[in-house]
Amino acid sequence: MPAAPPFRQRGFWRGFFLFVLLCVAAAVAAGLWLWQDYQRFLQAPLMGPGESRVIEISRGTSFRGVVAQLQALGVDGGVHEVYWRALGWERKARIQAGEYAIEPGLTPVSLLEKFARGQVIQYRFTMVEGWTVHELRVALAADPVLVQTLGGVPQEALLARLGVASPLASAAVGQSPEGLFLPETYHFTRGTTDAQLLQRAHAALVKAMDGAWSAKSADVPLASPYEALVLASIVEKETGLPEERGEVAGVFVRRLRLGMKLQTDPTVIYGMGPEFSGPLLRRHLEADTPHNTYTRFGLPPTPIALPGRAAIQAALNPAPGDSLYFVAHGSGGHVFSRTLEEHNRAVADYRRRMRGQ
Repeated sequence: MPAAPPFRQRGFWRGFFLFVLLCVAAAVAAGLWLWQDYQRFLQAPLMGPGESRVIEISRGTSFRGVVAQLQALGVDGGVHEVYWRALGWERKARIQAGEYAIEPGLTPVSLLEKFARGQVIQYRFTMVEGWTVHELRVALAADPVLVQTLGGVPQEALLARLGVASPLASAAVGQSPEGLFLPETYHFTRGTTDAQLLQRAHAALVKAMDGAWSAKSADVPLASPYEALVLASIVEKETGLPEERGEVAGVFVRRLRLGMKLQTDPTVIYGMGPEFSGPLLRRHLEADTPHNTYTRFGLPPTPIALPGRAAIQAALNPAPGDSLYFVAHGSGGHVFSRTLEEHNRAVADYRRRMRGQ
């Protein structure tokens, strides 16, 4: 067969090289476009302004499973799985299980860092100073995130159910849980149980009491940290102004030293149970219960509320002074008196003000 003329050979190779050049150019252009698109993916927020999503990653969820969840939530801009792989997700991060918030402005890179660090959503539960355990349990049961495990557990069985074995718990009369949880704000993640939160609050109280007891005044007439907790709970319920805690505690400490009855209304109210709604009358003061400090000497058998750190400190380090009585003056604080005569005048003044109002 005769060879092709040279000009035809040259035309073939010219066309071939042109074709290759076009393919290379197309590949470069496609690569450049993919690179630019990938860079936009890295920098663009996953959610628009005012939008947010929550993703809950279960333990053991695969990389592909997490990507599928993101795509189902519509927070990945419609990109393919390859973009997340290119980001180095599988190589750089071990995805930690939990519930994550995807807020406006969050980029894929920052989301990856969030997953790697386990920056899950933190919820808050505040135990209020002065709450009783009954009020605390009502609030726990109403929390929409906590896993409820204590419903139906009787009050006297609560400590056993929690499995706490601290000296404070051992000293609790009849294993009453009253006052045995430190009132503070606790952060927790989804999946936390009510029992776990109470265990943390009890451990926090034990730690706070240990520190306070080791730094107590030498002349405080309290035989144990549990007695200090009982007194602190009374101080908590009787104090209207924070700056008066030390002075209120001083009154009760001096009464204990002198063998006087404490005669504090909150103990009477506590002894009547959570159904009591007031007002407090003379017949209530005269009705004997184990917690009635008008009919009985010394401290009541258990705390009457959850005392905070400041009340615990005040009970163990009361303010110096010589007052033995106090009465409310109608503005949140109290009038303190050294003698019964002074106190009676202060009570009469308070009653006149109340009648005037």
